[in-house]
Amino acid sequence: MNRIFPARLRVALCVVASSMGLAACQSYPDDSLARGADAYRTLEATARPEGAVYRIGPFDRLSISVYGEPSLSFAELPVDAEGRFDYPLIGSVDAAGLTTGELTRRIKARLDDELYNDARVTIFVKGSASQYVTVEGAVNEPGRFELPQGRATLLEMIAQAQSPSRTAKLDQVMVFRMEGGQRTGAVFNLVDIRTGAADDPPLRGGDMVVVNNSALKGAFRDFLLTAPFFNTFRAF
Repeated sequence: MNRIFPARLRVALCVVASSMGLAACQSYPDDSLARGADAYRTLEATARPEGAVYRIGPFDRLSISVYGEPSLSFAELPVDAEGRFDYPLIGSVDAAGLTTGELTRRIKARLDDELYNDARVTIFVKGSASQYVTVEGAVNEPGRFELPQGRATLLEMIAQAQSPSRTAKLDQVMVFRMEGGQRTGAVFNLVDIRTGAADDPPLRGGDMVVVNNSALKGAFRDFLLTAPFFNTFRAF
């Protein structure tokens, strides 16, 4: 029998024992956070008003198309810090605070005054810098992500963060939101959402998503990585 093996085995067992101990001390969402049906009601109570439309903000990126006029069409046109952008023939355009419909009518009117009888203008927001969600915790690429057209769901934003990591606790996905100077929070089960057993809640700009981490899963993964070094399973 390899005499070194018992010592290596003791080290491995210590790692496993430590990982089991971590299960008792790992963090859990605060008991004050809403869960189940209450979690959905919490977000609904602070959701954007029904029928609310997105308004353009500084640093947004616009796509503008004028039918039959490639020189006036842009796949991506940035709005500056003052909420303006320069446009051929008509010069500086104030866009901040306008809906895409309002901006479309403004540009069409100015083009018609300058050159056209009935310019066919199409505008949509390609990227929204003024509306974003922060995703952190047990995801593969945490960060701050833009909301397309100012709206997205929880599952869509986690996908933006390249999905949960291997140590994620999928039944403990928290959404935090500021409303009237007060922070509210709710816990969602990502497994239920993925399987259709629960709705995928809509998010709004400024929300923060935190995917909880399983200390036990992390400890076992560390153990599996270090096990070859210790030759824990070497035959004897």
